[in-house]
Amino acid sequence: MIKLGNLKNYWKVSDKIVDLRRTQPSVQSVTLPAQPQKVMLDLEHTAIIVIDMQNDFCTPGGWLDSIGVDTSPLLNPVDRLNQVLPELRKAGVPVIWVNWGNRQDRMNVPPSVLHVYNSDGHGVGIGEPLPENGSKVLEKGSWGAAIIDQLTIAADDIHVDKYRMSGFWDTPLDSILRNLNIRTLLFAGVNLDQCVMHTLQDAACLGYDSILLEDCSATSSPSYCTEAALYNIKQCYGFVAESAGLMEELTGSAVSQIEYAQPEGMTAVKG
Repeated sequence: MIKLGNLKNYWKVSDKIVDLRRTQPSVQSVTLPAQPQKVMLDLEHTAIIVIDMQNDFCTPGGWLDSIGVDTSPLLNPVDRLNQVLPELRKAGVPVIWVNWGNRQDRMNVPPSVLHVYNSDGHGVGIGEPLPENGSKVLEKGSWGAAIIDQLTIAADDIHVDKYRMSGFWDTPLDSILRNLNIRTLLFAGVNLDQCVMHTLQDAACLGYDSILLEDCSATSSPSYCTEAALYNIKQCYGFVAESAGLMEELTGSAVSQIEYAQPEGMTAVKG
């Protein structure tokens, strides 16, 4: 028999039979310090989504830099991401890069989105060339849409283009996650209060368990925007954690192969 599908979701087929049973691996359980409570999660059904760590937002000469935004804070997650992503890959956790990468003709981008990036019609907006290097702003295949050089990408990483603040709107992200049997999402990237926040909100509304890695995220917005985003995530949408706690679990003996059992003293919340 041969396998049709991916490592987490496949059929086994021959000329005489198709086996629809999915292999159920043991739970890879980790416990992560978080707010408002610590969380237990299964790495077998977890992915990390890294949002907009691309030149137009993070790099001198990119779009944000060209309009006078201080982009230096947006590089703060780099070292932590370069530490935690290899460990997540070793644990079999998919790494998904979600970047703005618009169509060249911008046919699926409405005026309300175009206006955000060129509010008076006289600036350099989506799809227009940057004055310094000619890269077309947030356009698929452009330098500005590419992941920054400081981050390490693996051959098996997954790439998704987005066209809105949310990585779920008008993209295949939800289909990819469901096909990978993913239930829990770790979030990282920029801007924390904008594209990261909106993607996390949509994930929670779609039924995914959502955890922000705060120290793997950043924003160029004022500090009160971060405070509001963190408050709302903890209050309404999920959990906020640090990568240090995750690294301790991934690199230590805390990652365990177990059969699932409900911890003592816990009540199940059923969906």
